[in-house]
Amino acid sequence: MSKISVVGAGAVGTATAYALLIKEVASDIVLYDIATEKVEAEVLDLAHGTLFTGFSRISGGSDIKVTANSDLIIVTAGAKQKPGQTRLDLAATNAEIFKKILPELLTHSPNAIFLLVTNPCDVLAVVAQRISGLPANRIFASGTVLDSARLRWVIAERFKVSNNSVHAYIVGEHGDSEFSLWSQTRIGPVPITEWELSPGTFITQQELDQIALDVKNAAYKVIAGKGATNYAIGLSATRIAQAILTDSNDVLSVSSVLENYQGVSGVALSVPTIVNRQGATRAVEVPMTKAEHAKFLASAAAIEQSLKTLGY
Repeated sequence: MSKISVVGAGAVGTATAYALLIKEVASDIVLYDIATEKVEAEVLDLAHGTLFTGFSRISGGSDIKVTANSDLIIVTAGAKQKPGQTRLDLAATNAEIFKKILPELLTHSPNAIFLLVTNPCDVLAVVAQRISGLPANRIFASGTVLDSARLRWVIAERFKVSNNSVHAYIVGEHGDSEFSLWSQTRIGPVPITEWELSPGTFITQQELDQIALDVKNAAYKVIAGKGATNYAIGLSATRIAQAILTDSNDVLSVSSVLENYQGVSGVALSVPTIVNRQGATRAVEVPMTKAEHAKFLASAAAIEQSLKTLGY
């Protein structure tokens, strides 16, 4: 018996609630939004399909008390990223929303774990931790879990293998300074640069660079075409929720406030992290090349600059 509350009934929040229902991650799923008519309509639409989804129940409304006693709160509320707008451009607006909503949510669910999906999620993970006073393992962001999934999908398509056999991570900021950790990327047990595409033929660095660029810009392409990304991020948030509520100890590239990780402290960045019922419990130290480490520090600097602009 567990309860997940999704905060925000926009495209991402409703896609997340839908995925949670289908995956049967919790017995009770709640959708909360200040827009009464919108959230009630979304809950009703989802409820009408529960005959086909399993044991999970859906409820919700515009009274924040509906979130009370949640085990996990997934925050998707915030201003939507517009075509041509970077995630960091959203920081000031969404930080103000967090200042108002997080203390109220914590009052009603003092023992909850908070998973932040709202962008820019790395900046907001730091802001949220300072607002709430919670330890970093209990309030963290979805980070590059989706970006890493995109990377694995592209690699699987290029190499004609199952994406379950691709082991790859996007690390750093969930945004323009993110990068692919190519030195640790493998297909099965084979390093990606040593995998034969055909006899004697291997992938080039130029093609790897293009793959990384395509993955980084994937969200912008989706936003330009349909106005928002929602299905894949809803599924990735659900994947993180599963790891939390099943206490699975999965290694996922979530974004939590780091402490002396590769020389970075006080900044939230995505790195492979053990996720279980205690939240984001341990950032796993991953070997990086000198070039990768330089990119990691540059990513940290980008988040630090954004935090300074916000006054944090």
